[in-house]
Amino acid sequence: MRDHLGRPVVVVTGLGAVTALGFGVKDNWSRLLAGQSGIRRITRFPTEHLKTTIAGTVDLPGDEGFTSPVRVERMAAMAIEEAVAESSIGAKGAFPGPLFLGMPPVEVEWPHRFSLARAGDPTYPGMTQAAAGRADIYETCLYGGVGERLAARFGTRGAPITTTTACATGATAIQLGVEAIQRGEADSCIALGADGTVQPEALIRFSLLSALSQRNDDPTKASRPFEKNRAGFVMSEGAAALVLESYEAARARGATILGVVAGAGERADNFHRTRSNPDGRAIVGAMRNALADAGLEPGDISYVNAHGTGTPENDKMENFGMRAVFGESAPPISSNKSMIGHTLSAAGALEAVFSLLTIRDGRLPPTINHDEPDPSITLDVVPNVARDATVKHVLSNSFGFGGQNVCLVLSGEPR
Repeated sequence: MRDHLGRPVVVVTGLGAVTALGFGVKDNWSRLLAGQSGIRRITRFPTEHLKTTIAGTVDLPGDEGFTSPVRVERMAAMAIEEAVAESSIGAKGAFPGPLFLGMPPVEVEWPHRFSLARAGDPTYPGMTQAAAGRADIYETCLYGGVGERLAARFGTRGAPITTTTACATGATAIQLGVEAIQRGEADSCIALGADGTVQPEALIRFSLLSALSQRNDDPTKASRPFEKNRAGFVMSEGAAALVLESYEAARARGATILGVVAGAGERADNFHRTRSNPDGRAIVGAMRNALADAGLEPGDISYVNAHGTGTPENDKMENFGMRAVFGESAPPISSNKSMIGHTLSAAGALEAVFSLLTIRDGRLPPTINHDEPDPSITLDVVPNVARDATVKHVLSNSFGFGGQNVCLVLSGEPR
């Protein structure tokens, strides 16, 4: 089967997910539809004197001071295990395709610094000298190391690709996997996004940008996308993996098809390191490019899975972009981030998973904490309660810092 551009149709045959709501697709989806929040107080490091003391942390078994790359690798492995098991593809430890991993940048963190300081000299030159020969720190902080270890564990083919495009990272990983199959370079692949960077320095940096919610008194009410009193996003962690295959390969082996990645569109601007251009061209362009890539018109979209971070500017820009693309006939739009927070590098992949489940079950997840509508947000945001709907095509938006924007179109199984 070929699409409107003569390319192989790319389908999804396996899903895996980890968020602050729980481990596994089933638990996450049921809690999402129930409107539950996974946001809680941070306990893994001291938060005294910090403006923000809440996050959507994932509590991993045995976590006694894990650094972010270790958390990323462990959550990614959990998501891949679940997705590959559902797909029933290949033999254990021998996945028949490449790996596309989206994850955040890596840096030396406080557990590393404390370890080096204990060697005797806590000055920077002293810790630099103590780091000599510390292969464990080198391997942990090597950006491509996580992907290499995951590729070895699951036996993927070729060199793993690891990428970061800010908050669009998870969607970028899916786009790369789709395009590899469309070009005929692979019949199948694993595409995933993962993020575990709720650690002091990352939290403080986002806080200094005035990007984070400071609604610490009631964590579950802190993430408020599209609501009048929204005041920033909530940092969170998670991972999602998708097994992608060509339609022919999936049908040939009798796989259950969960949906189609029908289109991917990207558009960037160089306006600012964190803000989008106020003219909205990049956001509008990414959405229109995704629709064109899928061969669809705006009226074909049944639902939009929002980027919806809960920052005043982002939500206003997304509303503007929606109206520019869909006019007065915009479909319902809701934000998973109201419940799981902003999982950063994992967001695009997690939201692709939830978009496919929306199509499967005909159920729109809500935007919770929508207590007071914002008059400037003129969209149906599925406030507070999930809703039944007939859903054929979903547009999933991912808008990243630095003007890095990727949108995906997810569709049901071809009939």
